[in-house]
This record gives sequence, structure tokens and C-alpha cells, in this order.
Amino acid sequence: MVCMATSGVAGADDAGNFADAMTAGAAHVALRYRFEHVDQANFVENAEASTLRLRLNYSTGAWRDFQAFGEFDYIGEVFVNDFNSGAGTNPGRSQYPVVADPKGADLNQLYVDYTGMQGWRWRLGRQRILIDDHRYVGNVGWRQNEQTYDALSVMNKSLPETELFYSFVTNVNRVFGDTVAAGDHGMNTHLLHARIELNERLSVTPYGFYIDNDDDPTVSTSTFGVRLAVSHPFAGGTLSYLADAARQTDAADALVDFDANYLRLDVSWAGQGGLSLSAGAESLGGDHTLSGAAFRTPLATLHAFQGWADQFLSTPDGGIDDLHGKLGYRRGLWQWQAAFHDFSAESGSVDYGTELDVSVSRNFGDRYALMLKSAIFNADEAPFVDTRKYWLMLSADY
Repeated sequence: MVCMATSGVAGADDAGNFADAMTAGAAHVALRYRFEHVDQANFVENAEASTLRLRLNYSTGAWRDFQAFGEFDYIGEVFVNDFNSGAGTNPGRSQYPVVADPKGADLNQLYVDYTGMQGWRWRLGRQRILIDDHRYVGNVGWRQNEQTYDALSVMNKSLPETELFYSFVTNVNRVFGDTVAAGDHGMNTHLLHARIELNERLSVTPYGFYIDNDDDPTVSTSTFGVRLAVSHPFAGGTLSYLADAARQTDAADALVDFDANYLRLDVSWAGQGGLSLSAGAESLGGDHTLSGAAFRTPLATLHAFQGWADQFLSTPDGGIDDLHGKLGYRRGLWQWQAAFHDFSAESGSVDYGTELDVSVSRNFGDRYALMLKSAIFNADEAPFVDTRKYWLMLSADY
């Protein structure tokens, strides 16, 4: 859900009120250090990436129902830089596996909000767009340089128990930065999403995403689907079900004519004592006889799905069937997570491999956090290879 701030009507001293709004806002500083180790079987050298992100942002006060926000990031390499940050960002390091955290400065966000119409929020500029759990559209927040969008977005909450969202996106600023072609994709993309709370336990979410990517037409697609979420008390906790189904076809100047299906079924239980369990199946359709005809989600936060080892950032031609189970536990300020995935082709009979993901994290007060995390992918058949990834992350917010 989106918080929609409002402000009163400006008084006679408009210039003074405007100046007050510009100076009476809130500033924020954040630091995030991460060490990532990658052992990938098709590379002789292991990757070791030690990066630090400095984030500065400022939100103005409101003036005549307008409010502005700006955010600047700088990612630096510290201690060791034996890694390839990908997409040609450092071509001299091709002997290392990819860790997609290129160094450099980035204007991460810069937008203006207008909330002068009751129930509406209009946002224009470079912005973060997060839809549902980021399965189709997200910010790739795990990477040091997150993904943002140059867009006009509109949110409406005037209907009872209903949230409507539309965004027209002209550019996606990808994690590789704007110094390489792969980091900056021009587009004419329409994102349409609705969330309707039928009652306190059941919601329905229809959506439609038309992606017209001028710089990479291989990911130009049209996707329409619906998501159902149900929850109810069970065994001293909450039992939840999620079902998501979609149909995708080629769009705009796509290079291949295709259609593919998406299906996801999850069941989860969260107890009051901090224990959580889930199991599910996710299927992205494909055609192993036709290259480029698989269901894809090019704007998603892909690290959150199909394993933390990031072996499926591009959907294989045969599609993906992912059977997974997850376990979580929270005690005090500590949190543990584990997940197991079994990957195979949706079309054809290829087994891709299995993966075990484990993490432990802890907050220290309101400002500091620590995370240790690992991903172990065991490949069954080529072109996939055994991959081990380990992370240490420290963050501070002021």
C-alpha cells in the first residue's frame, strides 16, 4: 500500500511558503557494505567483490499539494575488486564471474508528487516502482545500484477497498549504470495494476503489463493475468494461499512470435512464535524447440525468485518449473531463513539443478543491521554449472 500525504492550501505569502517547503524537509543518509564471493565452475578464478554504497536523499515539505524527492547513490570498491561487474562495465576483468555491482555515481530518484485531488497521487520523474512482491516489476533492491524508472505514475484509492495503479515508463535505469548500453533502456511501456480487497481474508489483483523496449526488443512482451490471495487463522498462526496465472505474448518489435503461460501456487503458514513455513510451485512456460519463446519478466526483482544464485536471470528456451520449500524463524532481533529449489524445464525433459539458500540476519537498534547469506546451486545438465555464492552485508541508516 502507498501512503498518500496531503497538504493544506498555500497562504498569501506563496514565495515564503515555497521556500519553507524546500528547506523544511527531511534528509537521510545510508551506508551499505557488502562482500560477495562467487565460486562458479566454468571460471578458473573466483570472484571477490567488496563494495560500499553511500546513499543521500532529501524529501521537501509540501507546497500547494506538491512535494519533491531526490536521491543520489555512489558505489565504490574497497579492499578487493576481483570481480566482473557485467555488461562491459569493466572489460578487463572477464576472467572473473559476474557480480553486478559496478562502481560509480547515480541519480537514483528525482520526482515530484501531486496529491491535490482527493484519493489520487500523481508522480512524475525518476522513481522506484514496486508492484506486489516484485515478480513482474521491482527495483532489484539486492544489487548496490538499484533499478529505477523514468515515468509518470498515477495511484487512485477513491473506490472502497480498491487500489488502482497506472504507470507510463519511458526509460528503465538498470543496475549496470548509464555508462553502458545495457544499463539504460528506452521504452514505451504501460503498467496497469489493481488490488481489490473483497473481504478481510480475500483479495484479487488483475494486472496488465505492456513492455515495448526500444533498446532490447527481445524482451518486448504483453502480459495479462490475475492473482488471488486468501488467508485465515490456523493452528495458532495464519495460513495463506496464493494463486497467480498469466498469459504472455510478443509485443512491439519483438524478434519472435510466441505465447507462453505463467502459473504460481503457494501455501504458507506464519506462527505467532516466529516460525514460518511455505511450499509452492512456479511455472514459466517455454518452447525448447524455439529460441526466445519463453515467458520472461525483464523488470522483476529476479534475485527474490528462483534462487539467490541468480542462475535464471533470463528464462531458458524450455521455460522453468520451480518446486520450492522455505523455512523461516525469528527470535528477538535475529532472523533465519532457508529455502530449497528443484529446477527443471517446463517444455522438454531437462533437469536444470537444485539449490539451497540460507541466511541469518540481525538488527542492532534502529540504525544498524548485519546479514550473512549463502546460495549453493548444483547443476544437473549443461549449460548450467555448479555455483557457490556467499555474502556478508552491513548497513547503517541515519
